[in-house]
Amino acid sequence: MGKPTGFLEFTRELPAKRSPEERIKDYNEFAELYSEQKLNQQAARCMDCGVPFCHSGCPLGNVIPEFNDAVYRKNWQEAYDILSSTNNFPEFTGRICPAPCESACVLGINQPPITIEEIEKHIIEIAFQKGIVRPRIPHVRTGKKVAVVGSGPAGLAAAAQLNYAGHSVTVYERDDAPGGLLRYGIPDFKLEKWVIDRRIDLMKEEGVVFKCNANVGVNVSINDLLREYSAIVLAGGSTVPRDLNVPGRELKGVHYAMQFLKQQNKRVAGKDPLANAKIESNILAEELSAEGKNVIVIGGGDTGSDCVGTSNRHGAKSITQFELMPKPPETRTPYMPWPSYPMLLKTSTSHEEGANRHWAIATKEFIGDGNGNLKALKVVDLEWKITAEGKPAQFVEVPGSEREMPCELALLAMGFVHPQHHGLLNELGVEMDERGNVKATEKHYQTNIAKVFAAGDVRRGQSLVVWAISEGRECARKVDEYLMEHSVLESKDRSLLAL
Repeated sequence: MGKPTGFLEFTRELPAKRSPEERIKDYNEFAELYSEQKLNQQAARCMDCGVPFCHSGCPLGNVIPEFNDAVYRKNWQEAYDILSSTNNFPEFTGRICPAPCESACVLGINQPPITIEEIEKHIIEIAFQKGIVRPRIPHVRTGKKVAVVGSGPAGLAAAAQLNYAGHSVTVYERDDAPGGLLRYGIPDFKLEKWVIDRRIDLMKEEGVVFKCNANVGVNVSINDLLREYSAIVLAGGSTVPRDLNVPGRELKGVHYAMQFLKQQNKRVAGKDPLANAKIESNILAEELSAEGKNVIVIGGGDTGSDCVGTSNRHGAKSITQFELMPKPPETRTPYMPWPSYPMLLKTSTSHEEGANRHWAIATKEFIGDGNGNLKALKVVDLEWKITAEGKPAQFVEVPGSEREMPCELALLAMGFVHPQHHGLLNELGVEMDERGNVKATEKHYQTNIAKVFAAGDVRRGQSLVVWAISEGRECARKVDEYLMEHSVLESKDRSLLAL
């Protein structure tokens, strides 16, 4: 460990951020970097535990105490080597991962946990600054060709790993630029897109080919891919949003959150916000803006929070966020013991910028103005009640709590149900599981079609970016085994790549 008494001398400290009043004026990232001294102190807090539970908390199995020690000693090459051995894209996870590793940190038993996510971000940014990050070009090519359909974190991770193994990899992306939800879902104030471009450029140098505006099953034939490639990886994500079928759903002003967020990301990139709208499962032919409107975001997760931050930057008249579940506790309870991931109250940076938050509330009706436009929501408070032993709790409406709330823009941010079936998946004929995801076991990541594999949200359902990267890496290893009868790509259980 870097400093045996570090966790006694220093407490958890996050980097400074620009004030909410200042940062809502633009779409730039607003978190600053640690000073050299602060970074050293935060790394010094790691205790090099005998059993580092942070490993099990991280879906990638990041070797956290070791890279913390390297950061404390300012050995940036070693820190980068350790981090990149398990994580292809620390610049993404260091910005947008909810850090389940920190919830599992042993120090978190009775102190604030290590700032693992921030240290991870600093390692990769310092490595880029110092020229430590270089293209990893395979010395030998296998002659095998692999197509990866989808360029989100799962697809990018699978492509990178398969390329390192010596296969020739082509990534097909139906939008106009690679990145998936990283590019057209996560707001720029959380992840500026030059970060994605920097990584894509590096992957191109390493030999990965990217084909954009290539919608497999529409303008790219799946039969051509089956003939041309030795293996295909499906990594298209979970893209069909959960709807809210209550009266008035058809009113103008009720939209899916991702339509709203994607349009804004395209505006920031200087692109037409409606370009390529027809490739989406839900065509939207109008531009969305929260300016001067009463906005209600239905859904209390990260996507809903992103809608809050974007609406603040639009200049909304008011912003309200609903959550069906009761308000979660602020600290662990006996039902959420360490080192499990606790369901605690999360106040995001977007909430800091201004929002009215309501829990245990349901929308009963969207109310129109008589001309087809949304003007209000009819809502009701809920009470969660314990039922018979062994049965889940149920909610009942609170008598007399029904009321109307003014609203001209309602954004549905209630998650995603499964991948888009029509087009590629139906034409390909892959089997689906009971939830509507592509059926492929975690043991093999292989579908009912021998040469077709699946990874990420398209297989496991909507999840975290860190899980998507993990899925892409593990799937790549299975594809490599399928093509070569063995794999040079190590499992996350053994941490380091054997390349």
